[in-house]
Amino acid sequence: MPTITTNELKNGMTLELDQDLVQVVEFQHVKPGKGHAFVRTTLRNVRTGAVVDRTFRAGEKVERAMIDKRSMQFLYRDGTEYVFMDDETYDQMRVVPATLGTAVDYVVEQSTALIQFFGDEVVGVELPASVELSIVETEPGVQGDRVSGARKPATLETGLIVQVPLFIENGERVKVDTRSGEYLSRA
Repeated sequence: MPTITTNELKNGMTLELDQDLVQVVEFQHVKPGKGHAFVRTTLRNVRTGAVVDRTFRAGEKVERAMIDKRSMQFLYRDGTEYVFMDDETYDQMRVVPATLGTAVDYVVEQSTALIQFFGDEVVGVELPASVELSIVETEPGVQGDRVSGARKPATLETGLIVQVPLFIENGERVKVDTRSGEYLSRA
């Protein structure tokens, strides 16, 4: 593993600390009036999702984890597992929903995602900033009920429920932000 100093930390970087994989959520270099400089970080455990605050001395060496990203296509769901196919080698692999996290709300058959690997272990997934999904169920908009900015709940094909404008109807395709889970526009 390559070692880096805490002065080289960046948000989103993955480190190997105490036999665990952690991702830097936030960091701050602090130079107090007295004493030595230090780096205050917020770290998220990649495997468990637990968030912990940790302070390092400035210049302290840490192990950087080498995360491999592969473009994979979601094929189908087999029981509780999701089956993905590597775009280059056409190898298929099964991924449990716990590993995918909130990405299960945005992946549909034939969609592509960047799967993150640490060795042979799947540790995460990167989605595009927005995805297009179909609306399965929503209440019909009532004629004359056109208050500006009014929203209603709509269930998407993945089971995710988002707030959409009143004019959106069943069967329409909408664009949803994968970072916040909010409706962006019609597709």
